[in-house]
Amino acid sequence: MEVQALLITFREALEALLIVGIITSYLKRIDQSRYVKYVWLGAGLAVFASAIVALLFQVVLTGFSTMASEIYLKVSIIFISSILLTQMVFWMAENSKDIKSSMEGKMSKYVSKGDVFGMVMHSFLVVLREGVETVFFFAAITGGNIGAAVQGWGAITGLTIAAIVSYMFFKGTMRVPLKTFFKVTGAFIILIAAGLLVQGISMLQDLKIIGSVMPHVYDITWFMPEHPIDHEHFVRDTGQEPILSGDVGIFFKALFGYSSMPSLEEVLAYIGYFVVIYLLVKTRYGAKEEKNEKNEKVLEQQVM
Repeated sequence: MEVQALLITFREALEALLIVGIITSYLKRIDQSRYVKYVWLGAGLAVFASAIVALLFQVVLTGFSTMASEIYLKVSIIFISSILLTQMVFWMAENSKDIKSSMEGKMSKYVSKGDVFGMVMHSFLVVLREGVETVFFFAAITGGNIGAAVQGWGAITGLTIAAIVSYMFFKGTMRVPLKTFFKVTGAFIILIAAGLLVQGISMLQDLKIIGSVMPHVYDITWFMPEHPIDHEHFVRDTGQEPILSGDVGIFFKALFGYSSMPSLEEVLAYIGYFVVIYLLVKTRYGAKEEKNEKNEKVLEQQVM
């Protein structure tokens, strides 16, 4: 859970900090530093609002638990989070190049009109979006215990790293391009999204909402149980220790959706998810690359 929280917090916080940093840097560059405080005011209000959202979300989850419906809400959150995480990675990959010009264009309009309220609301909505997404993802990876994720070392570390990276970026000391950062962290986020998808399917099967053609495609509990309880049962039934402990298994289960005894549907969903991601990447970015190559050829012909 902590590694998941670290990656998610890092991605969300870094995006918010970069956008706020782009806006404040632009205002300073055009000698409008007096507006910077309004941007930070909007960001601060968004952080406070995100905390309120987290509290309300936790109250709703607790309310559902008293009605014995919590498990269904958790399953829904898991599936929605898997979709949102995937969408987040693709959105950032497509819009990272245009974020700077887009933010500066909007801020230029606010400055020309002297629209302080617009500046506050713009930074508020940008940061609030990241905050609400983080709350939602925390609910998914912790099974509804948002507070555990917020107070854990993963979220704190992710926020710290995001602050350091954004500081280094705006001070011009960071040698690694942000594009590379987003690619690497995006790959891990995709793995987390795939794991959540598989966990959701497993929960639906446990609830008997969907069945299974083959409940266990394979059984590698002897190698690495997916939970300490499975570890204890294996030792009890066989009198032998698995190669890796259930503590390691639960780490991989939380991070990548690992299962020592997956159903056929879980295996197919996991493989199918990456096939879909590959096809999306190929169609979206392949088409863009071909278009760029054609444009370059046209420019070369015009020059000649």
